Amino acid sequence: MILQGKRVWLNSQFVSAALKLKDGKIEQVLDYDSEKADIDYGDAMVLPGFIDVHCHGAYGFDTNDATIEGIEHWAKGIAKEGLTGFLPTTVTHSPEVLTSALKNVARYASQKHDGAAVLGVHFEGPYLNMKNKGAQPPEYILAPSVEQFKKFQEDANGLIKYITLAVEEDPDFALTRYASQNGVVVSIGHSGATYQQAMLGYANGATSTTHTFNGMNPLNHRQPNLVGAVMRNHDVYGEIIADGNHVVWPVINILANQKGKDHLIMVTDSLSVKGSKPGIYLLGGHEVEMRTNGSAYLVGTDTLAGSTLKFNEGLRNLVEYAELPFEWAINALSANPARCLGLKTKGRIVAGYDADLAILKDDYAVIQTYVNGKAQL
Repeated sequence: MILQGKRVWLNSQFVSAALKLKDGKIEQVLDYDSEKADIDYGDAMVLPGFIDVHCHGAYGFDTNDATIEGIEHWAKGIAKEGLTGFLPTTVTHSPEVLTSALKNVARYASQKHDGAAVLGVHFEGPYLNMKNKGAQPPEYILAPSVEQFKKFQEDANGLIKYITLAVEEDPDFALTRYASQNGVVVSIGHSGATYQQAMLGYANGATSTTHTFNGMNPLNHRQPNLVGAVMRNHDVYGEIIADGNHVVWPVINILANQKGKDHLIMVTDSLSVKGSKPGIYLLGGHEVEMRTNGSAYLVGTDTLAGSTLKFNEGLRNLVEYAELPFEWAINALSANPARCLGLKTKGRIVAGYDADLAILKDDYAVIQTYVNGKAQL
C-alpha cells in the first residue's frame, strides 16, 4: 500500500512524500506522486505514531483489573488519539493483585489484537516513598526487593520494561542496578530523593523521571531535590503530564528548555475514568473524584490521582499552550519514548521502521491511525 501527503514528518520537518508500506513496515519513502497512491492525505499532518509510557487505564478499565477484554477495549479507544503503542501501568497494590495484572498483560500481549500495541508494562510501585505516595495506596507500599521483582518479572513473562521507584528507599541501589542492567528502564518517582540521592540513582542506572514535579519534593534554591536533578542532568528523560492541571504551562516550557528536544516525554497518567463523566470512582481500592477540569483527585483532597488527557490533545497543549517548538512536541510523543524504551524501529518515519503512523488535522483531530501498517479507525 502507498499513502502520501504534502506534510509528512521527515527528519524534523514537513515534506511532501509518499510511504510504501509492506508487511507492517515502511518499505520505502518516495517522492509525492511518484507512484499511484492508494490514499492521499493532502494537507493533513502525517506523523510518527504516538507512544504513552505511563497510563493506568481508560474507558472503564484499569491495568490492575486484569481482564483481556478490558485491555482490548482500552487499546482500541486510545488508537483514536493517534496512539500506536503504550505501556499498561500498574497501581501499587497487593502482590496478588499485581501478579494477576502482570499475567493478564502477558496473556494479552501474546495474542493478536487491533488497536494500539502493548509494548510492555510500566510497573509503578510498590517501591515508593510513603511521604511522596500521592494517590498510591499506602497500605501496599513496600521496600524495594530484587528477589520479589524477579518474581514479578517472571509473572509478566519479561514484559516489565519500565519501573517507577524511589531510589532513596532502595538499599545500596540494588534494585535500581539490577533492573537497569536487565533491560528495564528505571524511572525515579514518588520519591523524596535529595539532589545527591537522585544523582546517585542516575549513576546507578536510572534513566528517567516519573511525571516530573508531581510526587516529589519541589525545587528550592538551597535544596534542589529530585526536580533539580532531572533539570540539571540533560542525559535523563523527564516525563510530563501535559494537561495543565498537574503542571502549569510555563513550568512545562521551563522543563522542556532544560531537557531539550530529545529528553522530554509526554505521558497521560490516565485512569480508568478517562472517557467517563465527573463523579466518584475507585483507584487501587481508594475513592477518587473526577472533576470538571478533567483530572482526578483523592476524595476530599486536592491530591491529584491522575488525568483523563487524550494524547492528541496533549500535542496541542504542548504546542499551543506550553509554546514548545513543534519538533520538540512531536519528539516528546514519539521519538523520545521510543528511544527511552530502546525501540529501534519506532518513533520516526524512516524506511525499515514499523509502519506506525498518526494522521492529524491542523486542529489536532485524528483522521487515521496505523499500527504496523493496519488502519485502526
